Amino acid sequence: MVTTATEWLEKYAGRLGIAPPAPEELEQLLALAGTAAHASERIAAPLSCWLAAASGVTTEAALTAARQLAAELEEPPQRPASTRSGQE
Repeated sequence: MVTTATEWLEKYAGRLGIAPPAPEELEQLLALAGTAAHASERIAAPLSCWLAAASGVTTEAALTAARQLAAELEEPPQRPASTRSGQE
């Protein structure tokens, strides 16, 4: 029997004694997973979602933090200014 993601999440949430994610939360969690997977290795996706849940922050705050971190990791390292005289 094939189970849809929605069915799985509803049943799993029930086993954990919590409500499944609301549609907006689901979109944010998927975006968080995508951000983590693209900024790092694929394994970072589910583990980043776990970290977000364990931290107790909202899914929106977790997604914002993930996007900020990904942007920081994409920035090229700062090169120190030359201290030698005569160089610009």
